[in-house]
Amino acid sequence: MVILDVKDIRKSFGQTEVLKGISLSLGKGQVLSLIGSSGSGKTTLLRCLNFLETPDAGSIAVNGEVLFDAADPATQREADIRRKRLHFGLVFQSFNLFPQYTALQNVTLAGRLLAKQEPDFSSRKKQIYRDIDDRARHLLEQMGLADRMGNYPHQLSGGQQQRVAIARALALQPDILCFDEPTSALDPELTQEVLRVIRGLAEKQTTMIIVTHEIAFARDVSTQVAFMDGGVVVEQGPPEQVIGAPVQERTRRFLESYTSS
Repeated sequence: MVILDVKDIRKSFGQTEVLKGISLSLGKGQVLSLIGSSGSGKTTLLRCLNFLETPDAGSIAVNGEVLFDAADPATQREADIRRKRLHFGLVFQSFNLFPQYTALQNVTLAGRLLAKQEPDFSSRKKQIYRDIDDRARHLLEQMGLADRMGNYPHQLSGGQQQRVAIARALALQPDILCFDEPTSALDPELTQEVLRVIRGLAEKQTTMIIVTHEIAFARDVSTQVAFMDGGVVVEQGPPEQVIGAPVQERTRRFLESYTSS
């Protein structure tokens, strides 16, 4: 079952064309890793999918619903953007936790704000909040943070903060969980800590898109790998093909430079 269908996404900033017609699809439970040099367009693509940037052309559909079509103004209403973002959960490379809130509060905040829009919120407020809190506690336990729920971000290690950010992204039950270089701000020991969590999510068939420079991890955890260069997908396929036996010369050069560095 195709959960994500992206067609001909293009994005420019001024005179610089960053995405030059990206098309890809992702099935339910699959993990797609985006690899490539810095500046190849990986993060911009992720930001377009999460509606943090508006593509200049192309379309994005999730579960058969067209969320964005550059040719259809009806899909570009600002009032609908928040709802569309709920299809995606985004984990930033710099955590982006609110320093004034505990780990538990960071995970429950968005859910509590959204709950106020429900028609029966006033009559069911206590139960709704209890359900949100219970889910957040369960997710933090899943992340190995059962004893850190009351801690503030400054009281947590980088790896623990990133795991709180993952729990926060999962709390709204997105169709697709996205990671933007989730280990780039971490030292090697904490990197392995976070990668173990992501590997566990993959084993539970969580649908994910991961922008990463961890090539060995991408090979091990992904069902699909896409190598991007110069704003295009140069090569896409199973990791054993793209990483293990790349067809395109540009892919081979990138992987050779990565392993030799």
